Amino acid sequence: SSKQYVDITIEVLKSFDIEVARVSYEHFEVKKKTGNIIENISMQGDYSSISCIAVAGALYGDNLEIDNLNSSSAQPDRAIISLLSEIGAKLDIRDNSIIISKGELSTFDFDATHCPDLFPALVALASNIKGKSTIKGIGRLVNKESNRAEALTSEFQKLGIRISTSDDTMTIEGGEIIGGVEVDSHNDHRIAMSLAVASLRANQRVTINNSDCVEKSYTRFWQDLDKVLR
Repeated sequence: SSKQYVDITIEVLKSFDIEVARVSYEHFEVKKKTGNIIENISMQGDYSSISCIAVAGALYGDNLEIDNLNSSSAQPDRAIISLLSEIGAKLDIRDNSIIISKGELSTFDFDATHCPDLFPALVALASNIKGKSTIKGIGRLVNKESNRAEALTSEFQKLGIRISTSDDTMTIEGGEIIGGVEVDSHNDHRIAMSLAVASLRANQRVTINNSDCVEKSYTRFWQDLDKVLR
């Protein structure tokens, strides 16, 4: 599972002048470091962290630019950008940034088995598109900060979104988002971000309890989400 995370690790090691030959995903040959001193490393932006911001841009954005994104990265969560383009979002993909604008979005079927951190963002996306969308890979959600399959189902139902599961697939029926309710993040940063994006279309205020858990991975999430709507 998540083989591309192995590829990311090899990419980082290469930045430190360490060569790793991947014979297979069970067999690796690590060559001795050359001894060169590495003084500066350029870190890629994290596609999993910006997934909810990207979804918000596809729903409400007007030339929203997200910087420091390597368009050829091995990160599996880069798949969120391809999906948004496929379902109708307007994207301008550059070498180190992506510009996103809202479009007429269609329902989708997506396999998140190898990119399970996208699941919450995908549920927020599906909830805002009229019709049924499916996401495969529920089995990867149990041992996260929360049981994300259960957390997403229970909290999005409070927003009026119908979610069902069968085998390894979740089906989301998008539609009107109701407000005037309290939802809970389950102390899970990705659940909090997902609920926030979905709630942008609510007809009344939505209160997200334990929302400060986003500090774990994205300290400026609320400020950046606000920029989407300006």
